Amino acid sequence: MRTMRPPGWKIAAVLLVGILAISFGSILVRLALRASGDQSLAFSLVMSAGRLALAALLLAPGWTRPLEGRAGLPFALAAGGFLALHFAFWITSLSYTSVAASTALVTTNPVWVTLLGWWLFGERPSFLTLLGVGVALLGGVLIGLGDSEGGGGANPLLGDFLALLGAVAASCYFLLGREAQRRGLSTWAYVRVAYTAAALLLLPLPYLFGGGYGGYPLEVYAYLLLMALLPQLVGHTSFNWATRHIPPVLVTLAILFEPVGASLLAYFLFGELPGSRVLLGALILLVGVALAVVGGRR
Repeated sequence: MRTMRPPGWKIAAVLLVGILAISFGSILVRLALRASGDQSLAFSLVMSAGRLALAALLLAPGWTRPLEGRAGLPFALAAGGFLALHFAFWITSLSYTSVAASTALVTTNPVWVTLLGWWLFGERPSFLTLLGVGVALLGGVLIGLGDSEGGGGANPLLGDFLALLGAVAASCYFLLGREAQRRGLSTWAYVRVAYTAAALLLLPLPYLFGGGYGGYPLEVYAYLLLMALLPQLVGHTSFNWATRHIPPVLVTLAILFEPVGASLLAYFLFGELPGSRVLLGALILLVGVALAVVGGRR
């Protein structure tokens, strides 16, 4: 049965709430890093796994209901795998590069969605889309060259590369999630499966790198819970819901506001002001992504 499209103001409100929620993601990661005093890969994996595991636990009561749209289940499980990779790469990047650079690079997923859609599904992009891809990649190069000017972090180039890998993984997550919902899974059923699969994949990894989940200050666990509530359950789920009612291109375009919100929060909370070339590169990158998204509309 086809659901009625909600009114435009409701969709816009949900997108706005989602943007605000995901803007806090990198801020909460940075606060957890400060509270723990641990910049290791093991702790980055603790944050990635903890965020998703807590979100999955909060969604657990939904498993009492029958799961409809089982044809979409394999796609939801695969999406969960790429979601795990996305958070492992992106959260680790914040230990090495600035919030502005990391969030700008990780939101290039429309570019990679375009390229992967062309490669995997034969969805040939328009000239405007390809132009946007080129402009976005130029912005990414500027970020990489200028990230050492100020607020660049301990190893900016490594952090930028990890953020890009996070963007590619997120692109696969979006494509597979779209297919899962097209094949009958509701938004809540889809996110329940994807978040749980991602959490199960990530939970053992901190132990492989000499870490664990105990012994951190109480603030760290509070930040993990806030990550699960705000950017994960509110932010990601809001965007997944919106893709059921409006073209995904518009949802992806809305996500471009995350670097703006995250950078403003980082400036006011941490006094983190990236160098001029980083800001210019981020602006060019976002313009390129916007061109790629608009060029992909039919």
